[in-house]
Amino acid sequence: MASTTSDTQQVRTAVIGFGISGRVFHSPLVAADPAYSLDVIVTSNPERAAQAAALYPNARVVATAKELYADTGNLDLIIIGTPPATHFALASTAIEHKLNVVIDKPFASNSDQAQELIAQAETAGVLLTVFQNRRWDADFLTLQRLINQGDLGQVRSFESRFEWWRPGGFQNWRDEATLAEAGGILHDLGAHLIDQVIQLFGPVSDCHGETTRISDPIGSDADQEAFVSLQHKSGVRSRLWMNGMAAQVGARFHVLGSTTGYTKWGLDSQEPSLDAGILPTDPQYGVDPEENWGHLGIGPETTPVPPDRGSYPEFYRRLALALNGAGALPVDPANSLQVLQIIEKIHHTA
Repeated sequence: MASTTSDTQQVRTAVIGFGISGRVFHSPLVAADPAYSLDVIVTSNPERAAQAAALYPNARVVATAKELYADTGNLDLIIIGTPPATHFALASTAIEHKLNVVIDKPFASNSDQAQELIAQAETAGVLLTVFQNRRWDADFLTLQRLINQGDLGQVRSFESRFEWWRPGGFQNWRDEATLAEAGGILHDLGAHLIDQVIQLFGPVSDCHGETTRISDPIGSDADQEAFVSLQHKSGVRSRLWMNGMAAQVGARFHVLGSTTGYTKWGLDSQEPSLDAGILPTDPQYGVDPEENWGHLGIGPETTPVPPDRGSYPEFYRRLALALNGAGALPVDPANSLQVLQIIEKIHHTA
C-alpha cells in the first residue's frame, strides 16, 4: 500500500477509548515514540477525560467518535481501544475516511466482521493491523530465542498459562459482554496465547477446548476460565490455560524438548509498569526481575536464563515503518483472523 506519511512528518494519531487499553497501553506507547503525535483522545467518561487531559495536555479530548470523525483531515491513524462489540463499526468508519487503523484484540466480534474489515482496508488502500502486543513480552521473546537457537532440541510439548487471583472478576466487558459480543476470557487472553503459539509452532491442524463460567449469571454467557489444546501441523501439541480466578497459579511456560526443558514463572512486567506510570523510555522498563527468570535443564539440574527485554514499543516502531512504506505491518490482520476462527471453533465444540 502507498505511503501515508513522509519521513519527517509525525503520524497524527487518535486513540478511541481511555480504559485499560487506551490509558495503559496505547497512549503511553504513542506519546513516547517520536514518530507519532498523540492528537486526539476519545472518551465519554468525565473522570477519564480529565485524566487524559492532565496526562496529555497537547491532545484534544472529545466525548464521542462522531466528533472525531467530523474532523479527520488532520489525522493519519485511528487506534481503537474500546470493547470488541464496537470494533467493527468504529474501524469501518475510520476506513471510510481513508484512515489507517489499529484495533485492539479481539479483532472483532466474529470472524465474518474481521474478514469484512480486511477487505474494506484493502479496497480503501489503508493499513489495518491488530494490537497483539504480547508478541513482545520479555518471557515470550526469550522463549522464542531459545527455540530458534535449538536450545531445547525438538519441542514436543508446550504449556502456557495466564492466571491470576481476581475473585471479583474483571467487572467490565470481559465478563459482562456476551459471547456474541466477543466477551469472555478466551476471546480476551486466548487471542494472545493462541497468537503466541502460532508464532512459535505454525498453523493449527486441530483444536478443542473447555470453557467455564464461574460466577452467577449476570446476563452474560461469557467464559471466565478456559483450556485450549492445539495440534500444530509441525507436530507440536500446545496446551493453554486462562483463568482470572486462580487461587494458586501454574507456570507461565512449561516446555519439554527432546534435549531439555524450560520453565518460567510470573507474568511480564510491562502492563503493571505502564499502569504505574513508568514510561517506555525508562531504563528499567521491560526488564524482568531475576527472581522471575526461567530455568533451562533436566530435573533439578537447571540454569537460569537471562531474559530478553520486553518491548511493547516495537509494535509502534514497526507500524511507523509500514506507514512510510519501509517495512511490513507489525501484525498481519490475517493472523488475528485465524486466531478468531480458532476461538469460534472452540466455543462451538466446548
